[in-house]
Amino acid sequence: MMHSRQTIQVVFFDFSGVLAEEGFVQGLKEIGRQHGLDPDAFLRTAADICYDNGYASGDADEHAFWQDLREHAGITGTDETLRREILSRFVIRPWMLQVVSRVRNMGPRTALLSDHTNWLEELDAAHGIFRHFDRVFNSYREGMTKRSTAFFRHACSTLQVAPEHTLFIDDNPANTRRAHETGMYTVTYGAYNDFAEQIRHHMPELMLPPEGSLS
Repeated sequence: MMHSRQTIQVVFFDFSGVLAEEGFVQGLKEIGRQHGLDPDAFLRTAADICYDNGYASGDADEHAFWQDLREHAGITGTDETLRREILSRFVIRPWMLQVVSRVRNMGPRTALLSDHTNWLEELDAAHGIFRHFDRVFNSYREGMTKRSTAFFRHACSTLQVAPEHTLFIDDNPANTRRAHETGMYTVTYGAYNDFAEQIRHHMPELMLPPEGSLS
């Protein structure tokens, strides 16, 4: 089904893996390698701890996350050393921020919808990310994550928009599946050409900048 730009009233963008390189994934894999651990298995352990101990939903702080990860996985290193491996890998994609601006100029509102932590606010302070959005939904501040459809319903309710008038862009198929279950249209971000085809299906008038473009 083709939509007009009037149909899509809000476009939600994920941060890690869409607006920026996946620093959480790549950083944790590197920490695992440095400790002689299987990087994929270590990533799964770290991700589960991030959700289970409440760091992702703001019920635990960063130190508690690192402390739990040290105890469960046997890693060493200070909080500052470990966090640097992650934060340094969140490389912003300027061309994707340009996509956000172009969507906004067409009329729909834009919102950031991210499972993130206090790190997202540090990244905003460094790169001015939030100014591109009408609303930021950070799991750490909202008290819920994209592992539940409740987060998507909460975001739509907050912006007073029906899910069927929204588009959600995320690189994680599990997240786009849950968003779709709530009635949202979705784009699963991957290769540039595939992304371009998917988003133009919903917003045919959107002119995408070249991948890697700075303007």
